[in-house]
Amino acid sequence: MNIRKEAGGWLVLVLLAVALAFVINYMIIMRVEIPTESMENTIIAGDKVVVLRVSYLFAEPKRGDMVVFRYPDNETINYAKRIIGLPGDTIEIRDGLVYVNGADEPLSEPYLKETPTGDYGPYTVPEDSYFMLGDNREESEDSRYWRHTYVQRDAIIGKIWFRYYPSILFYD
Repeated sequence: MNIRKEAGGWLVLVLLAVALAFVINYMIIMRVEIPTESMENTIIAGDKVVVLRVSYLFAEPKRGDMVVFRYPDNETINYAKRIIGLPGDTIEIRDGLVYVNGADEPLSEPYLKETPTGDYGPYTVPEDSYFMLGDNREESEDSRYWRHTYVQRDAIIGKIWFRYYPSILFYD
């Protein structure tokens, strides 16, 4: 009888552990391996990161946040990029520099791999949508090139929280 009670206790404990792992992995965090160099030098191809799915439950995405989202042209694929344009913003890229809402000064982007080039826009970001760019602008397939230019709010899976491979590094 004691063996049955002990086995039952272990079974309940294992089932609780499996349920907790499921909740954590499918509702709270997401592990992602970065497949391309579009976010270099911030995140390198092959880096493994943790995405916090609950980041935007009580807060709105902010300019500069690195996020994982469903690619607007094929929602079965997840992309990682940086939020540049917020709902209602007008984004224009001149000589590779980003100007937000007609500002005289370009957006400060110290995370860029190299000085970008090119002229794009202007883009007016619709309500409930975001304009995304990679940090490695010369190698990034991002909002500038997509058929569906903007990422809808409900397509954002979460904010990139930290890198755990090849070393640990937390992001703001």
